[in-house]
Amino acid sequence: MENIKIILCGACGKMGGNVLSLLENDPEATAVCGVDLFPREIGIPVYKSFSDIQEKADVIIDFSSPVGLKERLDYAKDNGLGIVLASTGFTADDLKLVDEYSQSVAIFKTANLSLGVNLMQALIKAAAEVLGDQYDVEIIERHHNLKKDAPSGTALMLADTINQAFDNQKRYVNGRDGIVGAREKSEIGIHAVRGGTIVGEHEVMFAGEDEIITISHSARSKRVFAVGAIRAAKFLPKKGAGMYEMKHLLAEEN
Repeated sequence: MENIKIILCGACGKMGGNVLSLLENDPEATAVCGVDLFPREIGIPVYKSFSDIQEKADVIIDFSSPVGLKERLDYAKDNGLGIVLASTGFTADDLKLVDEYSQSVAIFKTANLSLGVNLMQALIKAAAEVLGDQYDVEIIERHHNLKKDAPSGTALMLADTINQAFDNQKRYVNGRDGIVGAREKSEIGIHAVRGGTIVGEHEVMFAGEDEIITISHSARSKRVFAVGAIRAAKFLPKKGAGMYEMKHLLAEEN
């Protein structure tokens, strides 16, 4: 495989550091520069804006935030680059913008880059199809105390996956407070826990009469997400415009 040249957005953050650490010993990919609102010395050139970039690249890995999304998408479009959107917290307008740009840009977007979480998706969809409305579905997600969005993008992705088994007829209830009445069958409950340095934990509970089935995933290090982002960056070059996710990558790898 040719060496994939990467622009790393959010280069000076924790996830940027994890990506750079992994790329040090990767013969197939290299970070040629970074973009960050607060540039500092990290071993590669780092710019405050995409307009300052001088290096040539093949793909962007974006581990920043939804702020400045259009600038990244414009740069990808103008320079014929694919982009891996690895951040969460996108608004409905952000998602609409991403969908519009996917007509002319190869975009890899997933709420979670972990292989384990994507396997979990398949398991919970199968469980929902088998168990049906006889089981109540609740999702509990736990993250560190610095996470800004709730519920997590992964929790919403898991809820959407389950909802597909019910023709998208379920409604999401984010936490419960006060006298809310008996739980309705149409609900998928989603609960966010924040504390300490929890990397990311997601649990889906199917609660039926006299039994509970739980499917869960726990990330013990942010490196699992960096590994997934690099795999996506290697997958995306030479792909045509469109929206891609982990299932496309796994299908190609296998």
